[in-house]
Amino acid sequence: MSREGNEEIDPQFIVKLASFLGFEKERVQHLFEKNYLAQNWGKYEYLFRFDKEISHIERGTVLYEKDDSFEIIMGFPKIRRAMVLDTTIKKHFSGLEKVAVEEKMNGYNVRIAIAKDEILAITRSGYICPYTTQKAKEKLNLKFFDDFPELVLYGEMIGPDNPYVPKDIYGIDSVEFYIFDIREKNSGKPLPISRKQEILEKYGFFQVKFFKEIPLENAAEEIGKIIRELGEKEHEGVVIKDPEMVLSPLKYTSSQSNCSDLRHAFKFYNETGRDYMLSRIVREGFQTVEWNEDKAEFEKRCMQLGKSILGPLSESILSVKNGQRLYEEAKIRVRDLKTAAEFEDYLKRLGIDAIFEEPQLVGEEYLVIIKKINKSTNDKTQAMWQGETW
Repeated sequence: MSREGNEEIDPQFIVKLASFLGFEKERVQHLFEKNYLAQNWGKYEYLFRFDKEISHIERGTVLYEKDDSFEIIMGFPKIRRAMVLDTTIKKHFSGLEKVAVEEKMNGYNVRIAIAKDEILAITRSGYICPYTTQKAKEKLNLKFFDDFPELVLYGEMIGPDNPYVPKDIYGIDSVEFYIFDIREKNSGKPLPISRKQEILEKYGFFQVKFFKEIPLENAAEEIGKIIRELGEKEHEGVVIKDPEMVLSPLKYTSSQSNCSDLRHAFKFYNETGRDYMLSRIVREGFQTVEWNEDKAEFEKRCMQLGKSILGPLSESILSVKNGQRLYEEAKIRVRDLKTAAEFEDYLKRLGIDAIFEEPQLVGEEYLVIIKKINKSTNDKTQAMWQGETW
């Protein structure tokens, strides 16, 4: 099936796929017509991705033909957020004796799997990022995929040379992959935490920090302490799990993480959705009340929150007033400049306006600085300085 786009899908292919998914063929035809089920491009055109959540299938799920059927790599399951720790944990995990607590690291979500004998790094949206794929091949013990071709690694790409979410807070020199789940293909079923840890240790994979299992009754108090410690290091938060991974996880973040998100959001205020901004401010309100903060703690939180909003916002407005363009700076390190060229083409296909500076040879790798232009905030701010109304 060699074709670009979804214009001419073989009717027999649609019938076969509908049977596999348990859908009516008209529904599958509709998914293709609306691009809710779309074809990847170039050498990955054999992969189809769900651009929208459909029934039980998460957005970003990919599928491809295998033998006389199909194989599916399920997307990232939604993790609900606890706004009030104590009552939410007890209600959500009712019936469990203990919950497991892992660190929620601040990086870029990626699934790593083998498909048609090729190792792929699949983004949350279901694309194949050439840079992330190359780094996965360099960093991971690929024997895992020989031994467990039916399993998928779900993790975060972490570090300063991450072009999506560059972070220096974890003491990583370039980039590394930290795994938080191992799931089965087709079903998306996760392995229990103990089995996951056993496999990750065997193959030498980095895994997100496991704090401990905590009795349900006092989990909120213990997790509150962990969150405060993580916040002091500017780390993001925790994911609270059923040790057997039967019940779905919950997540909870530190105040410092909320404010870090807001600093980025308000720097590029016209690119960022209102819900994204509001949700982080609301989290601060619930946290200060649940933690019963005194006047001094509350004033400190107010100052931190206010600065995270007004600081970057005023800096962006001033920059545009002074004739400067707003951009996000990121960097990548590659052994082969072909990877950088493929990544540049990938960003263009995604509609991201990015300037790649001349590569610099650093040791045995090339360092490439990338400037991603945030056109919407630039244009909106410029227009308002010229008298346009909001």
